[in-house]
Amino acid sequence: MIATHLPALQVALPLIAAPLCILLRRDRYAWAFTTLVCWGLLAVAALLLDRVMSEGPISYRLGGWAPPIGIEYRLDGVNAFVLLILAGTAALMMPYARQSVEREVAPERRHLFYAMFLLALTGLLGIVATGDAFNVYVFLEISSLASYVLIAQGRRRQALAASFQYLILGTIGASLILVGIGFLYAKTGTLNIADLGVRVHALGEAPAILAAFAFITVGVLIKLALFPFHVWLPNAYAYAPSMVSAFLAATATKVGAYLLLRFVFTVFGAPFAFGTLPLKEILLSLSLVAVLAGSLAAVFQTDLKRLLAFSSIGQIGYLGVGIGLASVTGVTGALVHVFNHALMKGGLFLAAGTIAYRLGTTDLSALNGLGRRMPFTMAAVVIGGLGLVGVPVTSGFVSKWYLVQGAFEEGLWPAALFVLLGSLIALAYVGRLVEAAYFRAAPADAEPVREAPWAMQLSTWALIAGSLYFGLHTELTVGIAERAAAALLGAP
Repeated sequence: MIATHLPALQVALPLIAAPLCILLRRDRYAWAFTTLVCWGLLAVAALLLDRVMSEGPISYRLGGWAPPIGIEYRLDGVNAFVLLILAGTAALMMPYARQSVEREVAPERRHLFYAMFLLALTGLLGIVATGDAFNVYVFLEISSLASYVLIAQGRRRQALAASFQYLILGTIGASLILVGIGFLYAKTGTLNIADLGVRVHALGEAPAILAAFAFITVGVLIKLALFPFHVWLPNAYAYAPSMVSAFLAATATKVGAYLLLRFVFTVFGAPFAFGTLPLKEILLSLSLVAVLAGSLAAVFQTDLKRLLAFSSIGQIGYLGVGIGLASVTGVTGALVHVFNHALMKGGLFLAAGTIAYRLGTTDLSALNGLGRRMPFTMAAVVIGGLGLVGVPVTSGFVSKWYLVQGAFEEGLWPAALFVLLGSLIALAYVGRLVEAAYFRAAPADAEPVREAPWAMQLSTWALIAGSLYFGLHTELTVGIAERAAAALLGAP
């Protein structure tokens, strides 16, 4: 039955579809085919999450070989939830892609663009689905290499430099992860993640385990772009094509957060990482600095995409805070924020792309009076921005509520204060957008402008409306996140 092979289909489908996009040649055919694949992946991810929630973890043995010898795809509440985020984001963005890519990518490269997009998606899905540590590295390289190519397709020359910078730092991060996995394999003789968790626990503080922990943690933090390992992110997001900026902002760093959760809690274990080693103090310190530094840097940007990119650094800090609290409430907040930030920031970058589509620029000075000329687009920007602030009824409020609650439960009131301070700074940079769009007059020589095509608006508002819906209806996101967090920490 096909239902038995859904875990493998989640990864195999986009992997097989990518070269088919090249064979299709015509960019509109490639777009339609990619759209069909992405919606199929969303259906598969939804079925897998429903099955995990009702029946428990799924173990899929590739080739029929039993783990830990054979490669295993193992799905629990954590990665099934992240798979849904990845597939859902890609599917909702595809209506936007056609006209955006036609405007920003050369005609002879558009079918190749969709092939690279599917390869990047393959890698991200594979990282999350696999239960094999070496396969994590393999899929990480697939997604990274495809992402470098996608970023380089930006219209401005800075896109090439941004792609190269990401390549250098991404290679360093992936190499550190590979070295750490090598230490684990040398000491334990296994690459199966679940089996590693058992064997690493028995080895305790062996030097090879300490070295593996250090290499993997730093490598994952580079991929996560947590301060001070964030330097690749602003240029990559700012100069990539609009579709790529939105997709990476909604997915790539979320997979980095997943990797940190998986290695810290499943492989090394919370008692070792947060008890024996000072990961809690280190992670909380870096994350709280990221919240302030990223948010403050966003206030002073003069380009909308760069503002959103630096805002992402601050939002990644919130993920780090939740993980660093090492409690069910804190990790619940982090997982909920993975979902909520994907909606908010994905929608905001799509909105920025619609502005660039009509105006040819995302400079903040071009936003003057735009609230009256592009009301639907600017409404999306304002609502998404309020979500970043954490205003009640937005999904961002739900995330920050759990983070603040988790901080107080651990007796870390300064951490709660930093979270609230980050929200106030976010209000400052969102306020700049509101001021420009609604309280400044358009230039006297400004040409008439109309809203972007309906398909671009559809994708943008699907994500922004989702951030409102899940701010009011938290049963699904919080319910799944709480169960996943309890399983990660071994709580009853």
